[in-house]
Amino acid sequence: MDTALLIGATGLVGDYLLRQLLADEQFRHLKVFTRRPTGYQNPRLEEHIVDFDQPRTWNHLLQGDVLFSSLGTTLAQAGSQEAQYQVDYSYQYQAAQAAAENGVPAYVLVSSSGADADALMFYSRMKGELERDVKRLPFQRIRILQPGILAGPRAESRPAEKIGLWLATAASAMPLLRSYRPIHARTVARAMHHAALDETPGVQTDSLEQVFTRAGKTEQVHGKQM
Repeated sequence: MDTALLIGATGLVGDYLLRQLLADEQFRHLKVFTRRPTGYQNPRLEEHIVDFDQPRTWNHLLQGDVLFSSLGTTLAQAGSQEAQYQVDYSYQYQAAQAAAENGVPAYVLVSSSGADADALMFYSRMKGELERDVKRLPFQRIRILQPGILAGPRAESRPAEKIGLWLATAASAMPLLRSYRPIHARTVARAMHHAALDETPGVQTDSLEQVFTRAGKTEQVHGKQM
């Protein structure tokens, strides 16, 4: 593995992933495409500040061995379903399509549990449509991770997510609801990192339990192992 490409590096999962990739010298070159600076300095890091609404101005730079995609926003941050769809689906699909056309062999996407292109719920349908469409791209290897509610420090306050995290953590004590328990963003990032090193050809989609297994380590969330 030589060159890793990353979009979404300033997000919760992406920031952890970037740190892990910088610590792994198997990746000799890291190309990050972001809307704002990451704040990291490293001779192996090549940072591109890009306009995701103008993909033709930078998509030719998506050349390497693996594209990691962890870009995303919330409905509250985006302001509308259309704006959220632009970030979570359009920006990510456009980058994946360009990388595939440029000959990048591997693609690793963090999606969401419950992703289903036929779902009634907007968020699940949006995530499912992205999964469906990237699977049609000519990558040699595709890894899709479907974590549940993400735990970890955030720069902005998200009251609804905090309530959801608390409820999911409480529910995780019940065996039938463990598949909905939270997962730390660091664990998801580690699973993405490990997924890129798996050279088995084809598409693999990891459920929450499989994300934990691929990461190989649990994190503490509210005093519980998650």
